[in-house]
Amino acid sequence: MRRARQQLSQSECERILNQNTSGILALCGKDQQPYGVPLSYAYAENRIFFHIAKSGHKMDLIQENPKASFTVIDQDHVRPELFTTQYKSVIVQGRILMAKDALKREGLIKLSEKYSPGIDPEPEIKRYGDQCEVLVLEMMTCTGKQAKEYL
Repeated sequence: MRRARQQLSQSECERILNQNTSGILALCGKDQQPYGVPLSYAYAENRIFFHIAKSGHKMDLIQENPKASFTVIDQDHVRPELFTTQYKSVIVQGRILMAKDALKREGLIKLSEKYSPGIDPEPEIKRYGDQCEVLVLEMMTCTGKQAKEYL
C-alpha cells in the first residue's frame, strides 16, 4: 500500500467485513472484460460466502477465471467544503470456489444468521437450498484503508 499510515489493522478490516451487508464482487473472464456486481455476503474465518443463481454471467466468469476481488465500503462521508471524502474500505483478493455439501450448508447458515438473525434457517434451506449455488471467496489478501482525516 502506497500510504501505509492509512492502512487499517486486521481487526478493523474484520469489523468492517462483519458489520456491513453488501459489497462489490469483481470478476474477469478469458475475454479480459472486468465485471463488478453488488452482492450480499457473510464473512467467517477468512472466507466470504455469497449465494447466487445456478447459472448466469457470474458462473460463466468464475469457471473461466476463479480469481476475484471483493470491496466493502464502510464509510463514505463527502466533505465538499474540504474537497475530500472521509472513507474506510476493505478489499479482499482471492479465489472463488463452488461450495458443495457441508460447506454449502455452512454458507447458507452463515448468510441466514447475518440477514435473518434469530430465525431458524432450516425450512428455507430445505425448501430452496438446491435452487441456488454458494460461492466461497477464499481470502489470499485483505487490505483496508482509511482517509487521512481519521488518523
